[in-house]
Amino acid sequence: MNFDLTAEQNMIQKTIREFSEEEVAKGALERDRSKTFPKEIFQKLADLGMMGLPFPEEYGGAGADTISFAIVVEELSKACASTGITYSAHISLGGAPIHLFGTKKQKEEYLPLICSGQSLGAFGLTEPNAGSDASGTKTKAIEQGDSFIINGNKCFITNASYAEFVALTAVTNSDGKKSEISAIIVPTNSKGFTVIDNYEKMGLHASNTTELVLENVQVPKENLLGERGQGFKQFLQTLDGGRIGIGAMAVGIAQAAYEKALAYAKGRKQFGKSISSFQAIQFKLADMAMKIELARNMVYKAAWLKDQKRPFTKEASICKLYASEICMEITSQAVQIHGGNGYMQDYHVERYMRDAKLLEIGEGTSEVQRMVIAKQIGC
Repeated sequence: MNFDLTAEQNMIQKTIREFSEEEVAKGALERDRSKTFPKEIFQKLADLGMMGLPFPEEYGGAGADTISFAIVVEELSKACASTGITYSAHISLGGAPIHLFGTKKQKEEYLPLICSGQSLGAFGLTEPNAGSDASGTKTKAIEQGDSFIINGNKCFITNASYAEFVALTAVTNSDGKKSEISAIIVPTNSKGFTVIDNYEKMGLHASNTTELVLENVQVPKENLLGERGQGFKQFLQTLDGGRIGIGAMAVGIAQAAYEKALAYAKGRKQFGKSISSFQAIQFKLADMAMKIELARNMVYKAAWLKDQKRPFTKEASICKLYASEICMEITSQAVQIHGGNGYMQDYHVERYMRDAKLLEIGEGTSEVQRMVIAKQIGC
């Protein structure tokens, strides 16, 4: 096995690390406080060619691999998790369904908007009564001539305020027992389509989290994404890729928390010496370093399998589950190492801890990941 990054991956890592340190990190605390979405950062990412990173060059993408995507998400998330989740969702949830299941015409119409950053990618699956049980979708799309008339609502949708279109799931037929769920591309400027941005969140304050309300929204049947009735399966496949992004986010946040804790422990004097000389602190830091390394390797393995076009559902769930749980643990320990200062915003680690919690919930809770893994191992 070769654990070295390729020349291209190294170049991408160097570029995005420098960008994250110079452009993203310096305003992260203030954006968290003011809940300001970093539009200018995403324009600069577009200028760097990062907004369409894994998509084909013919649509304006860079044709890079999934490991490169994971590297970018990790570095952005290390600097600012709100920026990281925005980017991860843009690629893995917004652009990926179009790339995976779209017709040639749909790809030509929508992917360039994603790759240029003109539209941020968004994905409409979760509903008030269809979270972990996404098959319980209630949004309906009724045929009327050459159109679908869509009614329903979606919740906790990332990026929709800055999206020109959203791929979402809707029931296109039901016999009362089993629903036919399809995926449909819906322009956000459609009559009857409302995006509401008023959630008060625990963390990720500078990301855009919205509710979608659809009231008699009419779209042409040609906006059907993939095969009719296959929407739920398509979105499960999309989530497999999205979980790699969440795993990479977790690694980035955990790395940031670890580095802050290590630097603080070296500089903080108690009882006449640095607290990094105390075995209790050393063991915490050693565990952090170990778990981050293991999580990163698992993220890269899942990404590599995806790039090799091999099954990666189990590995995506493992990387998402393990990385998100160790991220929560590491950010908590980073606060602990900082003591009272860790509870203060200026030291950043409390923000890392707040941001980390979402990773155990979004794109399939930890409990759902264990269900997926259990199924994959034949339980």
